[in-house]
Amino acid sequence: MIKITDHPLLVFALTFVMLWVSAWVGAYLSRNVLIGHEGVREDFGLVLAATLTLLGLIIGFSFSMATGRYDQRKNYEEVEANAIGTEYVRADFLPAADAAKVRALLKSYLDQRILFYKVRDEREVREVDARTAQLQAELWSAILPAARANPHPVMALVVSGMNDVLNSQSYTQAAWWYRIPVAAWILMAAIAVCCNVLVGYRAHDFKKEAVLLLVLPIVVSVSFYLIADIESPRRGLILVGAPNLESLAESLRAPIAKP
Repeated sequence: MIKITDHPLLVFALTFVMLWVSAWVGAYLSRNVLIGHEGVREDFGLVLAATLTLLGLIIGFSFSMATGRYDQRKNYEEVEANAIGTEYVRADFLPAADAAKVRALLKSYLDQRILFYKVRDEREVREVDARTAQLQAELWSAILPAARANPHPVMALVVSGMNDVLNSQSYTQAAWWYRIPVAAWILMAAIAVCCNVLVGYRAHDFKKEAVLLLVLPIVVSVSFYLIADIESPRRGLILVGAPNLESLAESLRAPIAKP
């Protein structure tokens, strides 16, 4: 099933059409359901102002949620790179054969983590997740024999570092899963529709004010698009990259200079 909020352009198109139609529905109603005396007009203006204010607050709150989650994804990418790089160095504490195996597995694991940030197709994402889970099991198994044979504080650093590597991936996955709830999107859309109906209803001459009736739908649609773009990790223009992981991969592949 297609999740609409994963496609920001679709969100923009659907929102604009829905709100533009709502404005014209309000304009149509204004011709048939006239506002009463002047006191009612003043009350109507207060209702419109309050509704627009509420819409602005909810959009601002949702935007804050989206940017907060975006920042969290970036931070966890940095944490992952640090954890993998630290464990790569701590592999020196292992016996030579185990150290070489752990380093090779960490390089493969690092490649999968970079792919996690780059792939867009859901099938490819599932494949990356499966390979990542397999490599995690192999990494943990690679350090167990040495840890059991030498249960001293130095070896505890290796075990702790590997635990950080595995945990950091879980934190990253959680940050990519948790999104703005569907209920919040429905609430924003409902209030936006009400606002546009009220704006259209207040139009005195909807033929002359047709251009003005486009303003609010465009502004709200752009806001919804921006929120959906930031919220969607694998779609849109604003994406979370893997600069720290890629930099680490390049440093691990670089030849070691001999003294």
